[in-house]
Amino acid sequence: MTALSVSTSSAASLRADVLVIGVAKGPKGLIVAAGAEAVVEAFEGKLAEVLTTLGATGAEGEAVKLPAPAGLKAPLVLAVGLGEAADGAFGAEELRKAAGVAARTLAGTKKVALALPTEDVEAVALGALLGSYAFGTYKAESKAPVAELVVLTDRKGSKDAKAAVERATVLGEEMNRARDLVNTAPNDLNPKSFATIAQAAGKEHGLKVEVLDEKALTKGGFGGLLGVGNGSTNPPRLVKVAYTHPKARASLAFVGKGITYDSGGISLKPAGHNETMKCDMAGAAAVFAAVVAAKRLGLQVNVTAWLALAENMPSGTATRPGDVLRMYGGKTVEVLNTDAEGRLVLADAIVRAGEEQPDVIVDVATLTGAMVLALGNRTFGVMANDDALRTQLHEAAGAVGEASWPMPLPADLRKGMVESTIADLANMGERMGGGLVAGLFLKEFVAEGIDWAHIDIAGPAFNEGGPFGYTPKGGTASAVRTLVRFAEETAAGK
Repeated sequence: MTALSVSTSSAASLRADVLVIGVAKGPKGLIVAAGAEAVVEAFEGKLAEVLTTLGATGAEGEAVKLPAPAGLKAPLVLAVGLGEAADGAFGAEELRKAAGVAARTLAGTKKVALALPTEDVEAVALGALLGSYAFGTYKAESKAPVAELVVLTDRKGSKDAKAAVERATVLGEEMNRARDLVNTAPNDLNPKSFATIAQAAGKEHGLKVEVLDEKALTKGGFGGLLGVGNGSTNPPRLVKVAYTHPKARASLAFVGKGITYDSGGISLKPAGHNETMKCDMAGAAAVFAAVVAAKRLGLQVNVTAWLALAENMPSGTATRPGDVLRMYGGKTVEVLNTDAEGRLVLADAIVRAGEEQPDVIVDVATLTGAMVLALGNRTFGVMANDDALRTQLHEAAGAVGEASWPMPLPADLRKGMVESTIADLANMGERMGGGLVAGLFLKEFVAEGIDWAHIDIAGPAFNEGGPFGYTPKGGTASAVRTLVRFAEETAAGK
């Protein structure tokens, strides 16, 4: 695991294997960002000229190595691009991305010092920790991540910088926990093993964990979870992970879709659409990580995660298109498509979460391909039964660097779902606007008087392309930071 610390040593005097500096695109060419003054001096004022000769432009994602001159303890300098310079200042997301690029580029290095601009120490620290992430569980040989990262800052703000690095460590470790879960092969991560992992984390961090197995789910009437899990030899679980603070004045419920593998069931996915379906539990991973982070940060708010875990497989015992499920709470649902299974497990969990009367329920799910078509691979959609809540989550996402977009819940799209001739609802509605239809379905299971939001992370949850910024290939931990930010705001009374 990568160690992260802060130091007030100068960039010239700190002993490290590599010294990282920032460069940017200025109006007249490449400029060197703040934090690298000692490096500029060591290059006798010609650093920008040397980098330009090597082809550096300061563009976002760029990384250029060059040997360090006399006067620096580190033998190698890495210049990372920050993008366009706006009056010499850089936003948190630019700093996160640059630090992430540096950490990934320097995989295998023992000690790296980050002499980047110090406007946001937490952003630099978090970006570096996320960029150093590597999942090598199944590889005989893989390059180790950077062993030690040191964020350089001035003495004046050293106390605040230390606190920022500590917070970044918590967020980074919990996001990487979520990434590990998403990247784990489905033959190793099933509902039971996921529940065991949650129990272990609960014991480690002092969280209360309750697990409902298939017998308890049957006794309780959780028809959605049982219906989805019927076709698998790995039965479903509903896991409650609760954090309570003695001074809390509000309570939040985070509900996560946890389909540990989604074949589509009897409505089988075609080849080309099922190879990455181990990631269909990314919502459960996100809410789980967010609650652990809330506990480790000591937030003055009660937060409970509900992990709706099942494996959606075809078999002689699987739910068929045309079957009717009696959901937890009593509503009946006609299953028209077994590949619209996420909304079924979430519905059960939302009803159960609502019984505890939280102030807000937020569900997170890789729910629909329609949302990916609408917003692409890097932006999640936010829906809610309260406009102010939707706006708050959208703005919280923006504040922490996650791309999101507020989406409506048009009443006219509800019609197709409620026209089942044999059940209260159908699990499918109109084809167009499918992501919104899924949100409307979930809304049907929210108790009256409870504010609720739905975050569809189908696009950004799993990166099938190459790594960028601090985002790796594979699991990304989408929505974790947004949930933690929202919990912090709630604790602050916002």
